Amino acid sequence: MYSLPNLLTISRIVVIPLIFLSVYTKCEFFNYMAGILFIAASITDYYDGKLARDRGEVSAFGRLLDPIADKLLVATALVVILAKPGMIHEISYIPVFVILCRELLVSGLREFLREVNVGLPVTRLAKWKTGFQMTALAMILFKGWWIWANIGECLLWVAGVLTFVTGYQYFEKSLEYIRNETKEKESKTEVKSSETHQEKRAHKVTKTKKTVAKAKK
Repeated sequence: MYSLPNLLTISRIVVIPLIFLSVYTKCEFFNYMAGILFIAASITDYYDGKLARDRGEVSAFGRLLDPIADKLLVATALVVILAKPGMIHEISYIPVFVILCRELLVSGLREFLREVNVGLPVTRLAKWKTGFQMTALAMILFKGWWIWANIGECLLWVAGVLTFVTGYQYFEKSLEYIRNETKEKESKTEVKSSETHQEKRAHKVTKTKKTVAKAKK
């Protein structure tokens, strides 16, 4: 549990309150420190998984906590840029809304599919989506210090599009499972109905034969 990869994952959660506190301060140094902490936490997102695989320290605890830490980190940064005036234009609230809704959707789908022992693996496009999200949010958090904040807002829209696409892909996979499950149940129902019909027919034939036999007597 206390391996280096897991400690890096835990560190991402530890810095989240510090990043969120930047909402309540106008001190530029603290705001920039929040941006630095976000970048450092984003980097650990790559290295904790790599170290776990390279060192053979992949654990159930890490697999559980890693996606949770990612979602909490991204959600906190999104709340910060929404809460602080002038961080992004109002039109850019759209990709923020899409990203938050997608995270809730995928979390719900994973919970549902986990109950029926169906996995929902992370796709390559989803990894690109995460990269664009982290880069965009890091640039926006440094708004007022460099021009990259405006570039970050453009990347936020790219992340929003990728988020929508990957969310739809995950939803399609869930629907595919539901369709297959429904077809399987319908098939079983048809077989059962056919067997019941044959049993009734056989019973009717047997009854008819008994009736004929009694009449001959």
